[in-house]
Parts: sequence; structure tokens; C-alpha cells
Amino acid sequence: MRYYTDREAKDALMETGRQLYQQGLTVGTDGNLSCRVTEDTLWTTATGARKGFLTDEWLVKTDLAGNVLEGTRKPSSELKMHLCLYKANPRALAAVHTHPPFSTAFAAANLGFDRMLLAEEGLYLGHVQVAPYATPGSAALAESILPYCWDNNAVLLANHGAVTWGKNLSEACARMETLERSARIRYYCLTMGKAQYLSDEEAQVLHQKGVALGNFPK
Repeated sequence: MRYYTDREAKDALMETGRQLYQQGLTVGTDGNLSCRVTEDTLWTTATGARKGFLTDEWLVKTDLAGNVLEGTRKPSSELKMHLCLYKANPRALAAVHTHPPFSTAFAAANLGFDRMLLAEEGLYLGHVQVAPYATPGSAALAESILPYCWDNNAVLLANHGAVTWGKNLSEACARMETLERSARIRYYCLTMGKAQYLSDEEAQVLHQKGVALGNFPK
């Protein structure tokens, strides 16, 4: 694993925000992004930032206690969730939180991906579950993801949105794209009234391939 430099981190945050906005995975000031630059420091988006139009002004550097080290704005109120993730999963070096339509619909319906439907879920995401509802920005929301952030790379937030993570922002963003595509296909299957889920054996083979690719812990 390799940490970003400060400049690389800021550039990656701005580029990731643009990609998410262009794909309709974030609108307005929804969501927040972060990436680590050392074991105990990170860059994140400021509260009120429009992710598709980020500049240096809208980025803040903090430590893992949430203390601001650089930047003039307040970090997102949901920084606590990112900090909990990084403390619990040292493999996570970047995180993306957005409110993508199909994924958020599953979160609002309390429908996790209990059985694997697509190969990409087993290779890149893991078992995507719904964390219990908690008020956005609260310590309870941050703690709600803890049971899901070690063996998996994505979690749905009840009545709220989704979070993905990875070894860099490109990987975390790609996983958010995969999550939303999977949620969309699952929705289509539900409307058709039929879905051919993978067997437990097939799902396990995919998971082991994901482990071999370095996507999950051994």
C-alpha cells in the first residue's frame, strides 16, 4: 500500500468528485470523500462542498482525532464515519460516501444484498449489508458501519446512502460505481419478478478470487 502525497491527495479528491458528479452518483452538496496521506492524517471534503466542483479551498487536512491541520473550512460533519473506518480497517486508505439513487433505494427499503447476484459483487464488494439508521453526522452513524468494514468493501446506510472504500480513491470510486450498477440490476430483476442468484459454492469461488486479487483479507 502507498499513501498519497498531500498534492496527490487533493488532486485525487477533486477528480473523484468530478467523476461521481458526472455519473449522477452525487448531486448538490451530498456525500463526502477522504483519503489518507499518512497512517494518522488524511484529506477530506469540507462541509457544504459541491463534489463536482471541488477546489483546494474546499479540502481540509485532519488527524484521526478529527483535528484540523490544514485548510480554512470545517470538515464534513460525517468525517467521524471516515475516521471510524480508518481506525477499524488499516487496509482502507480512501473512502467515498454518496447517495446514489438505486443503492439508496435499497438502503431505504432495508434490503441488503443477502445473496450474490453478480460476479462483480463477489470479486469487489463482498456481502453488502444495511447498517442501522442513525442521524447523519452523528457518532452513532459512524459506529453503525463498524461490523461491516473489515470483510467487505461497501455498506449501505439505512435511509441515507452508501459508503465504499479501497487502497486509493480510484478503487473506492470504482466500487461505488459497481455498487450502484449492481443495485440497478437488482431493481430490474425485482420488477421482472425473477432473479437467478449464485449458489453458495459459486459465491465462495468468487470471494476466493477476490482474496487472491487483494480485495479482501485472507
